[in-house]
Amino acid sequence: MVAAAQLIREWFDRWASEFRSLTALARVRFEQQQWHEARHDSVERLALYERSISRAVLELRDLLGSPRAARPRWGTLRHAFRAEVALRGDLELALTFFSSIARRFFDTIGVDSELEFLDAPPLPTGSRYVVRRFERKGATLTLVAELLTSFRFAVAYENLERDSRLVAAEIDREAGSLGIEALEVAGTEFFRGKGAYLVGRLVTAAGALPFVLVLLNDEARKGIRADAVLLNEDDVSIVFSYTRSYFFVETEEPRELVAFLQRVLPQKPVADLYIAIGQHKRAKTELYRSLLTHMDTTADRFNFVPGARGMVMIVFNMPSSEVVFKVFRDYFDYPKSITRAEAMAKYQLVFEHDLAGRLVDAQEFTYLEFARDKFSDEVLVELDRNARASVDMTRDTVVLKHVYTERRVTPLDVYLRMADLDAAVSAVLDYGATIRDLAATNIFPGDLLLKNFGVTRHGRVVFYDYDEIQLVTDCNFRRMPSPRDVEEEFMSSPWFNVNDGDVFPEEFGLFLGLPSTLREQFMNHYRYLLDVDFWNQMQRELRAGAVFGVFPYRSDKRLLVPQAPPASANERSPHA
Repeated sequence: MVAAAQLIREWFDRWASEFRSLTALARVRFEQQQWHEARHDSVERLALYERSISRAVLELRDLLGSPRAARPRWGTLRHAFRAEVALRGDLELALTFFSSIARRFFDTIGVDSELEFLDAPPLPTGSRYVVRRFERKGATLTLVAELLTSFRFAVAYENLERDSRLVAAEIDREAGSLGIEALEVAGTEFFRGKGAYLVGRLVTAAGALPFVLVLLNDEARKGIRADAVLLNEDDVSIVFSYTRSYFFVETEEPRELVAFLQRVLPQKPVADLYIAIGQHKRAKTELYRSLLTHMDTTADRFNFVPGARGMVMIVFNMPSSEVVFKVFRDYFDYPKSITRAEAMAKYQLVFEHDLAGRLVDAQEFTYLEFARDKFSDEVLVELDRNARASVDMTRDTVVLKHVYTERRVTPLDVYLRMADLDAAVSAVLDYGATIRDLAATNIFPGDLLLKNFGVTRHGRVVFYDYDEIQLVTDCNFRRMPSPRDVEEEFMSSPWFNVNDGDVFPEEFGLFLGLPSTLREQFMNHYRYLLDVDFWNQMQRELRAGAVFGVFPYRSDKRLLVPQAPPASANERSPHA
């Protein structure tokens, strides 16, 4: 079994090497403004794991034969593999890789302690090489200048003195009275989209504050510049949100990095932090383990989430958990005409796409097993009647053969019924911003009903119902034809031809379902979303290769007033 252990280790080495190579390219992409290439790298990096697991399992079957023949010797193989990887800095990733192979090889349902690694290497209490510490030796300006000059790129800073002054002024304004002592920053940049992020903590006499400094290298200016500095937990948490694409960050010891990030954001679950640095498979392991631990400590049962009943998915969770489960119905309700395979392709599109802070990250699981008594009778009946292709049930267990998990948000229609006027107005305006931001990243939601959008704990509106999602560049945005007579004007169905992919922005107002005050606010700010010219112009620019930046902070956080772009671009590509 030593040869089999070495085979799995070699495949893990190959995957880890390719992952690191793609991650290292992010610096080049940032320096050379290769935004399309960066998106390609992101998709390629996501596909690496599944491809590596599939190929490794094929070779393992050739070596070991059938799962039935291999099982009696698997314990020896598992012990040999652990010895192979015991001293690695990415030990937890190696164990997850092995468990993924074991699950695939044996078609595991639930978890099997004889086949997989269920123990988790603990996070270190302190970080080593991943942290750089900058002591304050004089003015904050000197501290910031030292920080910036220690992070160098092939492209020079546009104006280092100006940026040092602006960043220092913002730090002094937010934390000057607390007694600033030092900056502790992860030893490598976090790249995503058009930004490079320096992430760490501002150490003060009163305690530590989260710290993120955003650097841009955009076409509007010559050189790298500081765009924003974030110093409170809410703002930094949004940077690491489950509605953001994964960072490209170089590290050979992800546990060390995650341990440091947890000191920066102690409220963030470990699974979220692994996802943020691109290790989504390890994150799924952490998520499932945390779910099982939670279920052992609560009397809650799975129940339907508040909101409208899904036509494509059955959606449920435990009220005390932030994780929502979504399984496909066997048959989709009218007027849905999409197939299960097409709906799965939509989820894959979102998985690979720029989430832009507006799409909820969905993790796909297979063959999760839970005790039957953890489900309410209502959910059990619904699953039995309408999800037999996705769920197996026995007297004691429920096996979710195929399920997506997402973070819980409050459906926008439910939120608006509960919120006061100011909060409702804010949510409705952010609903418009969500549609606009998604358009800037080539996503058209398809179904604009309020029930398909949600509000996060930070008050941000996001989209989470993906079965009708489309690329803006694939749509055919049309103006409503004018009726030729009274009979056509009052027909209940369209009197003109409507083809697949046709979209009529003028009709969007019909989907709002807002009371007059909120509708007026929406129309005052986002009437252009109902104009076919906006969508056709956006489509032309996207097809021409435009890449719009949608960043995880408000425009009032920006240190410099942007150079004036065309008026329409202000609407298309705001800084969220």
